Amino acid sequence: MLILSRKPGESIVIDGRIRVKIVRVEGEVVKVGIDAPADVPAHRQEVYEEIQRNNQQALTRPKAPLPRLPLTNLPKSPKSSLAAFKKPAAALTKPVTPEK
Repeated sequence: MLILSRKPGESIVIDGRIRVKIVRVEGEVVKVGIDAPADVPAHRQEVYEEIQRNNQQALTRPKAPLPRLPLTNLPKSPKSSLAAFKKPAAALTKPVTPEK
């Protein structure tokens, strides 16, 4: 672990793209500002650990079965609802008369 001393207003640069600035010191509390690209997540340690626990639980928790939909209000005969669309093949075609 690298240990550095910084005064309020001073910064530390990590990897050329992350800047950690000591904003102020209030007793034993140090206010730190972090300037990092949007694709670099920055969390307090306890928040990071909670995220990791939740992610691990989501992977290992058995999935609950999906609820079954009630089978009510269905047509009594599915064939009867299609009967209106069925026509004999002859009714669908017009006879072709040759031109003279």
